[in-house]
Amino acid sequence: MRRMTLILATLAGLHPLAAIAEPTFARMYKSQYGYVPSCNACHKDGGGTPPNEYGKSFKDAKMVLASFGQIEAIDSDGDGFPNGDEARARANPGSAKSTPAAPGDWLDTSNLIPREVQDIFPGIKRYKPIDAILTEKEISAAAGIGVELTVRDENTIYIPLNESNRPVGISIIQPAMFNDKPFFLLVATDGALNIRNVVPVNTKHVPEAKDSTIYAKLVGNPAKNLKAPQSVNTVDDAIVLGVKKATTIIRLRLSGGRN
Repeated sequence: MRRMTLILATLAGLHPLAAIAEPTFARMYKSQYGYVPSCNACHKDGGGTPPNEYGKSFKDAKMVLASFGQIEAIDSDGDGFPNGDEARARANPGSAKSTPAAPGDWLDTSNLIPREVQDIFPGIKRYKPIDAILTEKEISAAAGIGVELTVRDENTIYIPLNESNRPVGISIIQPAMFNDKPFFLLVATDGALNIRNVVPVNTKHVPEAKDSTIYAKLVGNPAKNLKAPQSVNTVDDAIVLGVKKATTIIRLRLSGGRN
């Protein structure tokens, strides 16, 4: 009960004008250019979707901080402006519709929230993203409940807010792996951390994840009752492990590292 009180207190104290969250690559981008980009800088339609041409250039350059400098002279989106010129002008180097003279709205809050998250909270206009940058304490707490997390699991939690600025749920887009191939899961819970949505996202490399019947079985269950599989032998195991990691990250981050 005390843990849940802490989580609800965290949610109640959220304010939509607080700083936007910075997942790993977004933090790198900010370090290079001084501001947090939308997921649309590297993805075709928000986080978890396939990479656009700028995202491919970044990937080809090994996806480290130095990669941004290495691809600055390239015009990835083909709009006539080098990536570096666009990024410094706060234009989107991954979209031909965004140029230094006309950057567009790619940095608006609505574009900083992944489309998949917005789809499961229709009508919501405000979000509070929260950094899920994992501390040693949180990684240790996760291990204590049988969930292996590393700094590579750092993520962003998205809190939708109603017109009264009250939270109406919690969501996260969590990477998952099956046969060494990645896919993504959008996991949403209510304030009591009961699972309300599990949606496959970008299953290009693991198409069987799209049609699994396990999603419906997960919805409605308290996250704390979900058991992480000891090994991943099936795509359903990979899904359950991904959901358990997602809900564990949410629980630890919003309860101050308490498991």
